[in-house]
Amino acid sequence: MNFRIFGIIIKIIHINESYLFMNKFNIIKKALEWFGVITAIIYSLLVASNTGFEVFGFALLFISAIAIGLWALLCKHYGILLLQFFYASAGIIGVWRWF
Repeated sequence: MNFRIFGIIIKIIHINESYLFMNKFNIIKKALEWFGVITAIIYSLLVASNTGFEVFGFALLFISAIAIGLWALLCKHYGILLLQFFYASAGIIGVWRWF
């Protein structure tokens, strides 16, 4: 009888640990997603404003592509991941051409 209760307690602990891991994993995915979105918005505003901060904007494009690319990989959105390779390349070319 005691072993059965012990087994149930172990299962409950395992389920709670899995739940906590999933919550942390979801938090990481959401943070990557929104960090990438916000940096992409700032990038597009900097480039569109034509105020001399375009090189900083292209650096943000690269950072955004990395963040969204990691998010896409974790969420198995492989089409978005492929797109981020091109955005990251555009960010590198933009910074390179600026100098």
